[in-house]
Amino acid sequence: MLLLPLKLLPWRRRANAAAAAGQALLHQRAPYLSESDDDPPFTRIADRQPRAASKKKEEEREAQGGGIRPPEPARSDLPFDFRYSYSETDPAWRPIGFREPTRFSPFGPGRLDRPWDGVSAAAGRVGREGAASREEVLGEPLSEEEVAQLVERYRHSDCSRQINLGKGGVTHNMLDDIHNHWKRAEAVRIKCLGVPTLDMDNICFHLEDKTGGKIIYHNINIIILYRGRNYDPKQRPQIPLMLWKPLAPIYPRLVQNVVDGLTFEKTKELRNVGLNSPPLMKLTRNGVYVNVVERVREAFKAVEVVRLDCSHVGSSDCKKIGVKIRDLVPCVPILFKGEQIILWRGKVNGENSV
Repeated sequence: MLLLPLKLLPWRRRANAAAAAGQALLHQRAPYLSESDDDPPFTRIADRQPRAASKKKEEEREAQGGGIRPPEPARSDLPFDFRYSYSETDPAWRPIGFREPTRFSPFGPGRLDRPWDGVSAAAGRVGREGAASREEVLGEPLSEEEVAQLVERYRHSDCSRQINLGKGGVTHNMLDDIHNHWKRAEAVRIKCLGVPTLDMDNICFHLEDKTGGKIIYHNINIIILYRGRNYDPKQRPQIPLMLWKPLAPIYPRLVQNVVDGLTFEKTKELRNVGLNSPPLMKLTRNGVYVNVVERVREAFKAVEVVRLDCSHVGSSDCKKIGVKIRDLVPCVPILFKGEQIILWRGKVNGENSV
């Protein structure tokens, strides 16, 4: 059999020639690539100089203090001291220390014209203009028919104008939320849960005092706050917002090793009696505690020591409950152990009576 040499067709190139042509084309498209950097699965992006920021944007950022500090601090004419919580803190309580430097204001650096002392931002001297303006905003009292219409509109659980009030109580930023709802609604529904429900009268007082509104409905833990006839959203008070929650100050110890007026043996005996007695009530987390104070008062008519079961409530809320009950009943907390609160009614017939 005679083997004839294969004739190379004009359209068929040699392998070496095709590779050389592809290499030349690659270097022609990307001349900055070297042979050592040639990696077909990836493409090299040419280095570009970053665009210079426009002068107008630089001037705006400098005017705003880099986007963090405003050109001048905010000013508010509200006649009360700014606190994180108005209903859960008492100005008479004096802290013995702080968990963070007092120079760190929760309103942000240079954002408020009031100095922060670690607990509150004190207000300046304000006349009686605030009280007069509140009466003008409320206008004439609502009639019974108008109150009934507003209550029927806002008292239901599916109301879109609702604010939830938790263990923080009436907080500072909540005031701004209420005024935001008042832009488009005559009233706002407030649902209260947790520790603040022990003293609903205190919550009602601070809501009316700090917002300037009027409570037209109060049932157990539900409150409807009315804005007033002459309320104008464009003339609402300026409320600077807190950017973060400040750390709680350090207060004196709530329970002493030995109760005042008792010996160590008597204090230990009362604690053991309380731990071994059946609980008066079992409190749940974020529950409604509107009847706790009254039940403790009734129990103290028959027994000397009362135990409250606060399982799953949390140690922090447990102590807050004890402090409120101490001031409202009044009584003496003698032990917090295992989320159990032991309360002593005090010496009712002695000289050092509670």
